[in-house]
Amino acid sequence: MNTSQLQALNASQAAALLTRRELKSEDLVRACLERITEREGDIHAFAQLDPDAALSTARALDAGPVRGLLHGLPMGIKDLFDTADFDTTYGSSVYAGYRPRTDASPVALCREAGAVVLGKTVSTEFAYFTPGPTRNPHNTAHTPGGSSSGSAAAVADHMLPLALGTQTAGSIIRPAAYCGVVGFKPSLGRVSSGGVKSLSPTMDIVGGFGRSVRDVGLLGAVLTGDTRLSGWSALSASDSPRIGFFQTPSWPQADTDVQRAWEQATRVLSAQAKDCQDVITPENFADLIQLQKDVMTFEMARALSHERIHHRVRLSTPLNSLLDDGMAMTGASHAANLSTVADWRQRIDALFENHDVLLTPSTTGIAPEGTATGDPLFCRSWSILGLPSVHLPFTTGKNGLPVGLQLVGRFGQDHHLLAAAHWVHEHLKG
Repeated sequence: MNTSQLQALNASQAAALLTRRELKSEDLVRACLERITEREGDIHAFAQLDPDAALSTARALDAGPVRGLLHGLPMGIKDLFDTADFDTTYGSSVYAGYRPRTDASPVALCREAGAVVLGKTVSTEFAYFTPGPTRNPHNTAHTPGGSSSGSAAAVADHMLPLALGTQTAGSIIRPAAYCGVVGFKPSLGRVSSGGVKSLSPTMDIVGGFGRSVRDVGLLGAVLTGDTRLSGWSALSASDSPRIGFFQTPSWPQADTDVQRAWEQATRVLSAQAKDCQDVITPENFADLIQLQKDVMTFEMARALSHERIHHRVRLSTPLNSLLDDGMAMTGASHAANLSTVADWRQRIDALFENHDVLLTPSTTGIAPEGTATGDPLFCRSWSILGLPSVHLPFTTGKNGLPVGLQLVGRFGQDHHLLAAAHWVHEHLKG
């Protein structure tokens, strides 16, 4: 294969070739590094790179036994994860030059499974809204989204086949949508977050990005230890998932690009799936958006207490404002909110009595022009509910920028969600 062909391999394709020893990890790493050299000056996806260490690791993997599901695959690590061989800044000057002594548990798991870490990808400041330097690879005048900006952009631009991200509000699904890649957020609690900067323990979840559903299935299997996430078989027409079409109460905020994508998707899926129905909106579902904001605000203010107390002048104005708002909230109100969250997490399971998965918007529109990371409006409800979700890119909007939709699955049924997402994605891509 030539260099461009190697760069175009998605993670599952490359993993199969690497496992069969039909491809060397060193060759794939070199191809990725060439792409990074060519494009990083425009995209700014990386906070740090170590090409020599990556090549050394790749050569060792080529000379030894197959290590695991990610054997020989180059990948990027969001700069919210501790890494023993790279500085970890959490997207903030507060931690400039900080080098943890150990890897975060998701990073350690990926290395154990054979991944080759090329570098740390850009995160927004403490995974909140203040952006880093990353640009959208489809049009550098537009945002890649946040907070997993660098990871989504690097995978979209063929710098890497796979990258880690995190989501508390919309930080996997939204950048996946803006950059046109597949983003996977597992069910809450399925992935250890040890060594990942905590923001809101009620919602923080580790996931990642690939260019196909099978890609994120490989990553999900490694992160959760559940091989069903990568071992599912493609569904046949007779086994097509029962799909609920759920615009949500936020639908009036969706622009014409999302509306056209919705019309296309519902038309195609209604003709191909055995059971598609509109979802009846649960009473007070719209309240989940404010609930998510309140829980996140309270918990972030306390999770970032050291930074709030000792480094206020080095934090952005928006983050300082959030921290002030969070500290003004009472513990009693937060306890009441957590009780409401628990009630909702029980109630929402009823939506899946008649639907295997829910099709719903990922974003309000295409990636906005400028550096602002966009609105996580259509992700907030699913984040507070802790449900697994997958963004599926399949069309384009204005200026050729990517548009897609997300599928949401039943809690703990991540493998069923991924199997359904693969079926849906194949049909939407045509």
